Amino acid sequence: MKITHSLAQLQKEHVVMELECIDRMYLNAYVPLLTSEGGIAAYCRGYLGHRFASTKQAVAKTNAFVKSIEAFIQREGLELVRFQKGQRKDNAMKERLRHFNKSEGVIFVGVAQEKVRVPRTTRKRLESGGTIPWIMYSTAMVNVYYFYCRDEDFGPFFLKFCSYFPYSAKLCLNGHEYLKCQLQQRKIAFEAMDNGLLSCADVQAAQRISEGLNDVKIAAFFRKWLARLPHPYSAQDRRAGYRYDLSILQAEFSLTQVWDRAVHGRCLFEEVIRENIDLGRPEQVQLIFARKMQRKTATDGRCRTRIITEGVVPSLHVYYKNTHLKQYHKEGRGLRTETTINNTYDFRVGRRLKNLATLRQIGMAANRRVLEVEQLTHDCHIGAEAFDKLQKSAEVDGQHVPALPFGQQRVQALLTVLLLFCLQPEGFRNRQLRPLLAQLLGIPESQLTPGRMSYDLRRMRLHGLLERIPKSQRYRLTYLRSEDRLILQPDLPASAAASSLPNPRSTHLAILITGCGVQHIPKGLG
Repeated sequence: MKITHSLAQLQKEHVVMELECIDRMYLNAYVPLLTSEGGIAAYCRGYLGHRFASTKQAVAKTNAFVKSIEAFIQREGLELVRFQKGQRKDNAMKERLRHFNKSEGVIFVGVAQEKVRVPRTTRKRLESGGTIPWIMYSTAMVNVYYFYCRDEDFGPFFLKFCSYFPYSAKLCLNGHEYLKCQLQQRKIAFEAMDNGLLSCADVQAAQRISEGLNDVKIAAFFRKWLARLPHPYSAQDRRAGYRYDLSILQAEFSLTQVWDRAVHGRCLFEEVIRENIDLGRPEQVQLIFARKMQRKTATDGRCRTRIITEGVVPSLHVYYKNTHLKQYHKEGRGLRTETTINNTYDFRVGRRLKNLATLRQIGMAANRRVLEVEQLTHDCHIGAEAFDKLQKSAEVDGQHVPALPFGQQRVQALLTVLLLFCLQPEGFRNRQLRPLLAQLLGIPESQLTPGRMSYDLRRMRLHGLLERIPKSQRYRLTYLRSEDRLILQPDLPASAAASSLPNPRSTHLAILITGCGVQHIPKGLG
């Protein structure tokens, strides 16, 4: 099937449902006072009262914790699954979840040996002779206990505890499962697909519910299940400040667009892949994530694009440092755009759960921006028609607009100069454009009066090539692209080519004309 409309038109006319939602979240549960060697030494000496600090002093606490897990399994009549190396734990969860009839409860408990970073005790030699116990971090293979559960508000999730001091934990939940549970409680009809919605009777309500999932609700949910599951810290420990807190290890933010017909989504996605294999280039990544790229980040391979084909379903992957943005055609019906933040420090944001709202804004904005960039880079079939309109005069809001004939030397010089301002988020003024245009035309600047420049700015603005920044005398380029990648070849003086300006004979016309809308370059990238 041949696409006869732009990507913007396809998404506007053929998307029947659009939903932004937090997807999977992987949270770290830790005790803030026990995250360093000094904190562990203070626990052993100050809180437990030992003369020397040693992790051996926590052995009794470890044994009691493991016994409490075993007692909990027996008391609840649960199955203990010993995971084998390489076994997919999610498959074990899905299989048992189908037979779990309760609205809330523990489904089963799993145990596996995993490599974990833990504090260990070694001997440190003193300058005066002799040795003392000394705490340092290293890795060890320890038993990790998985509690797979279902919550009436959050749906399926798991919470796993390391059985070695200081007993770090991990919480994994899914925002789409939370949304499904909330829709069921409100008796709003919906059709589910794997990790998402295919349709919903009230999309606006679904979007409000998704936006309502915040750090406060997640923290309350975590405390609720800590009270129900065995964990190593007693009430006395918690009163002394040794209690769990949450930080964000991984957060996925998704935008799902469901199509009226699967063929529209499939064709759009194939065009997106064909035209956007360069999305991982640093200059493109800057636009998607609104980040000014440092030289070392742009050159060390942390910005890249991958296209992966699994069976017949391709997916597009863009990487920025530890952040991963991917697009794929979900179940043949929806376009899923998903940003996964694996290190919040990539965006100078802390890891504490209270920063979830800031990370959500970053992730959702990246999803929107990548769609805008794709719309602008797509070779639109309507481009030729829009290009023809420039060659003719027109009436815009009751005003006569003179033509911009592409073959004229003055018009090509104007378009060439505009390319110099394509990454100026603050825009440009009449007086900035005049000397550059005069240089390209090979005439003294005095011959190019402000009135003539205002005439050119007016017709370019009414033709949609420029927009005036509100409450200012500055103009900003509408960053658009032509259907045909035309090369500017004006017959300009040799002095222009010899100047510091880009050679107009080799400059691509990157500013015309798709009708896809206006691309605002993020502030700070100029």
